[in-house]
Amino acid sequence: MRRIRLNYVLGADTGSAPLHNPLLDLLQAVREQGSISAAARVLDLSYRHVWGELKRWELELGQPLILWEKGQAARLSEFGAKLLLAERQVQARLLPQIEALRADLERAFAIAFDDSVHVLSFHASHDEALAALGEEARTRGLHLDIRFTGSVDAIRALNEGRCTMAGFHVRLPAAPASLSQRTYKPLLRPGLHKLIGFARRSQGLIVARGNPRGLHGLAELARTGVRFVNRARGTGTRVLFDELLGELGLAPAAIAGYATDEPSHAAVAQAVASGQADAGFGIEASARSRGLDFVPLVEEAYFLACLKSTLEHDATRALLALLRAAAWQERLAALPGYAPMQSGEVLSMSRVLPWWRFGGRGNGREGG
Repeated sequence: MRRIRLNYVLGADTGSAPLHNPLLDLLQAVREQGSISAAARVLDLSYRHVWGELKRWELELGQPLILWEKGQAARLSEFGAKLLLAERQVQARLLPQIEALRADLERAFAIAFDDSVHVLSFHASHDEALAALGEEARTRGLHLDIRFTGSVDAIRALNEGRCTMAGFHVRLPAAPASLSQRTYKPLLRPGLHKLIGFARRSQGLIVARGNPRGLHGLAELARTGVRFVNRARGTGTRVLFDELLGELGLAPAAIAGYATDEPSHAAVAQAVASGQADAGFGIEASARSRGLDFVPLVEEAYFLACLKSTLEHDATRALLALLRAAAWQERLAALPGYAPMQSGEVLSMSRVLPWWRFGGRGNGREGG
């Protein structure tokens, strides 16, 4: 049994992935580039170094990693492919915990380097744009302490005082008498809570490149032989998926894999990429980042919820300014499946979500 030791890098830019392993990075590059020389160029390493490291690891592990056929493009052995896919799947499944650990370390160092830094605590539904926002915030002296959890748990954390901001998402347009209303309305109170506009994003089917099963809608998930992977209970995506199934009159039991769930969009995409599932329901950015195809089915609004009393806090003001900045909105629009949507605007919850009726009409905007 081989043991794993974790370490981390402290620096201005440590890369986008929270955990790296040199061997797995080599295998990923060889698989994507199709040759050792091309993999070496992508990794900015010499051919001799990459070749030597692969040989060294083959001796260490006692298994071939690369098929070294003369005149043929380099490709991973069965063992090498299995090792790479297993590690990537584990990382994707543990992404919320890994990000929480990184958030704890970054917060400790942020305060150590500058005790005047603004720190804003988030509990939020897993979202690629929110992770990017955290990176952007660090360049502006604002530290976002983000914990990815389900939308329901995020709002509960806000109500229990465990965070300042809760990120959740609802379908556009937010429908009355829907599962979303039954789920979120009891947790939110107009007058107590305020919504901050963040983003518009696309959700749909994550499928293998080329969509070999020809899946174009949720009804086709019930076809014989189609393997599905779901999001966990308590997540906003699971609420949305169940809402859409109900509208179609499709029973969960009709979908093979409905009870198989993953903790993040990244893990759903990785399950499809590894061949463990034919389709999952999630965001476009996670599909594209793994070279998969995406079938858009629904647009949704991603909101940040906070207590009205925190709007005047310095950290909240700094966040609103960041969300309104052109540089951030350009970065957001560059993410697959995302677009700015009232970013940084303080919104009246009873006007944005049609779940309360207090009279009066408007565009949902308020000063703040």
